[in-house]
Amino acid sequence: MSVAQRRRISTLIVGRFARNVMSRASGGSMALSRLWPGRTDRLTIAPHDLRTADATRAAEIYAGRFVFAGKIVTCHGRSIFDLEPPSEDWEVALLGFGWLRHLRAADTALTRANARSLVDDWISYPSRRRPAGRRADVLARRVISLLSQAPLVLGDADSKFYRRYLRGLTREIRTLRYTMLDIPDGVARLQVVIALCYASLCLANQARHVRAASRRLTDELQRQILPDGGHISRNPGALIELLIDLLPLRQTFAARNVAPPPALLNAIDRMMPMLRFFRHGDGSFALFNGMSSAPSDQLATLLAYDDTHGTPMASMPHTGFQRLDADAMTVIVDTGAPPPPGVSQEAHAGCLSFELSSGTSRIVINCGMPSTGRDNWRAFARSTAAHSTLTLHDTSSCQFVELSAMKRLLQGAPIVSGPAHVENYREAAADGEHLTASHDGYLERFGVVHRRQLMVARDGSRLDGEDTLSPPPGARSRSTETDYALRFHLHPAVKASRLGDARGVMLVLPNRDVWTFEALDDKVELEESVFLAGSDGPRRTAQIVIRQDLRSAPSIRWSFVRATASPSAAATRRDARREPELPL
Repeated sequence: MSVAQRRRISTLIVGRFARNVMSRASGGSMALSRLWPGRTDRLTIAPHDLRTADATRAAEIYAGRFVFAGKIVTCHGRSIFDLEPPSEDWEVALLGFGWLRHLRAADTALTRANARSLVDDWISYPSRRRPAGRRADVLARRVISLLSQAPLVLGDADSKFYRRYLRGLTREIRTLRYTMLDIPDGVARLQVVIALCYASLCLANQARHVRAASRRLTDELQRQILPDGGHISRNPGALIELLIDLLPLRQTFAARNVAPPPALLNAIDRMMPMLRFFRHGDGSFALFNGMSSAPSDQLATLLAYDDTHGTPMASMPHTGFQRLDADAMTVIVDTGAPPPPGVSQEAHAGCLSFELSSGTSRIVINCGMPSTGRDNWRAFARSTAAHSTLTLHDTSSCQFVELSAMKRLLQGAPIVSGPAHVENYREAAADGEHLTASHDGYLERFGVVHRRQLMVARDGSRLDGEDTLSPPPGARSRSTETDYALRFHLHPAVKASRLGDARGVMLVLPNRDVWTFEALDDKVELEESVFLAGSDGPRRTAQIVIRQDLRSAPSIRWSFVRATASPSAAATRRDARREPELPL
């Protein structure tokens, strides 16, 4: 381990111990602090929940069947909170209380009574709380759910239950306030701040806490939301998770006739265009840095709030991504350094990886991350080999914390080393758009820099690329480990077959377009891969692999070309031949 890696790990450990000390110190005074959230005898407003609800699931919950994260638990008359959870993902979904929205969608006296009974069961026995229920992100989600679904729970309630509900909610908010002292940086911390803002706005007599929560929200948004609208973790999914709560929060400020913090308005305005930046033609998100399958219903809801409705921007320099659009072709490239270690627990070693789509068909992808059961796949999904880029000596371009004890202490496996200098340059030419990018993630261990050049044809019919490994100017490669592999993971909907000369692969897309991958100077292999970000779980797929040796072949040229007989190509030719209409 290098000195720099030791320094980064030491910094993370010191930060973790500092949070522990602050949490323990505040824990002693927590019992004395009975004034927060202050004197309150009523809820003044319930925030809007933008998450899609399914009224048919209300019948399942009433029957005692709780289906979350691909697991089913039937309570058979027992309290659902007393049963052993089948998985952590299932337990997180249960204790977040987001399922209350399904009962509200049914909107019957029976579902209201069922919701009231389940909430009463939870708040009446605080001593049986599980560790997952005390997690900051779960607690924040529960507070927001109890506030937003209060009309459902309190609609037919008597005054005794109303007071009990307020006491339970106040207890949750108080716990959340002190939990914030011991949570890792990133989305979870921002979600806690958002929940505290909701609490101060929705409960009566909280004017003082509205100001304090607004200041804390401003600080977190200015620190976590980058100038181009991306999140500091570089995970596209963080935008969806945060916007689904930030947009109703803006409405809640307006409903209470309280001016929202300018940082909130600015953050939303910057984040909304990023949603379009990461979208492919089929509406799905590009798979970078922990992104899983994008919930299409939530994404459609968020995009309805986008007033610009414009074309995506070409470059996100602060977050570190480039987008190349040509006719129906879209190429999204990771051209950024890893995020700071404190927010890198889910970051991937995918520098210079890219995804390619044509129209509504995705062609080249990264493997992504499953929405449930992440622990089983995390090590592979974060590796460079799970991305469509070059891997030197089967080694990732980033290194992660590997010791189990260290992972438990740091609440994850942050990145301790990776590319320090990532450069990119793009220019428009007569034949299309050119992008050149490089990273030094292999420089310290192997003495070489990876450079990738991409050229997108103006009509979207061709993507040419070249990947090169070379030492910096004036230096020599000092490593004896010179084998490397260039991978292109394919979407499961693409049917791939290797050509007879072993120099290319024919790709048939769902819309019957035919593309050809070519690498005329190198042997091409077609191997198994896995698509982890499927909505129905991991799926088998294929990957194009070229293996070479740095000493004999320091660069590989390749191309994806659309066949001229493809339906999309024929449509493009018809549009080109069509005469322009004369003005009336």
